[in-house]
Amino acid sequence: MFKENKGEVLHGILLIVLFSFSAFYIAEFQFVKDLSFSPLIVGIILGMLYANSLRNKLPETWVPGIKFCSKTVLRTGVVLYGFKLTFQQVAEIGLPAITVDAIIVAGTIFLGILLGKLLKIDGETTLMTSTGSAICGAAAVLGAEPVVKCAPHKTAVAVSTVVIFGTLSMFLYPILYRAGMLDGLTQQQLAVYTGSTLHEVAHVVGAGNAIDAAGGNIADAATITKMIRVMLLAPVLVIMSLCLAKWGNSENNAGGKSKITIPWFAFYFLIVIGINSLLQQASFIPQETLAACISFINNLDTFLLTMAMTALGAETSIDKFKQAGAKPFLLAGGLYVWLVLGGYFLSKVLVY
Repeated sequence: MFKENKGEVLHGILLIVLFSFSAFYIAEFQFVKDLSFSPLIVGIILGMLYANSLRNKLPETWVPGIKFCSKTVLRTGVVLYGFKLTFQQVAEIGLPAITVDAIIVAGTIFLGILLGKLLKIDGETTLMTSTGSAICGAAAVLGAEPVVKCAPHKTAVAVSTVVIFGTLSMFLYPILYRAGMLDGLTQQQLAVYTGSTLHEVAHVVGAGNAIDAAGGNIADAATITKMIRVMLLAPVLVIMSLCLAKWGNSENNAGGKSKITIPWFAFYFLIVIGINSLLQQASFIPQETLAACISFINNLDTFLLTMAMTALGAETSIDKFKQAGAKPFLLAGGLYVWLVLGGYFLSKVLVY
């Protein structure tokens, strides 16, 4: 970054920061809370509104600052996300939940690749959409973006699919529970089912609390199951990087091999989880002080991820959505059917 361009880069960053603060403010509106739309989702919507209205009226020299937010800030946010997780949570929920999570993640990605080929969707959009459906929605899409290295509008399309179907699930699961259609599952099985199949952490929390209000007792276990699924992001990104290096990216490398992209931030993500796990067991640290520090880091992390989402949205125009067409949503719909039906069967059989 040349010194003479630093001011221009800063302008782009400040623009994204302004949008991100607005996203946090809007996310506090009650109707937005009722939809469980996090600041990340509000941020990408604001970014897309900017891309389709004011983008051509602002200096192009601000673009490097926007790209900085969608790259460097993104990686930092993914790493700090580890402070939301501990390895103790893995031990608490048990091996059956871990097994269901692993099968769901692997099955969703493999099925996504298969459906993507059948629908003739490009490999990048297929991988991004499948990863978001498999692991943790928008956060997983953001994590996969530096590895897949796709165009910003493809990231936005993938995020849109997981938001739509994840929000649908958040309302559908409590309705199914109240209708007695989930009575075949024990409370533990229902918790694993919810945590292993809903897209976003916010969706799991929303559905879990709604089920608890209807007489269930699954929110906490469902959230822990979801967090274990989030932990699988790191190994998935490493495997994805190796596979892309071996078989190549169909769009950028014409099917040839490419250089291995080591997602170091995925390893840092695991290290941060380990640090957080140790901190939670450190008796010499006052719990109130530790909780306040972790809360601050988590809030900062949410802001950084919101900046990244906003920046990606700012690179996405309606024309690019039209270019993508309905196929990515058909792909996400097929994966959604697998999550709802396959997740039920796996939870019923493997959780006791």
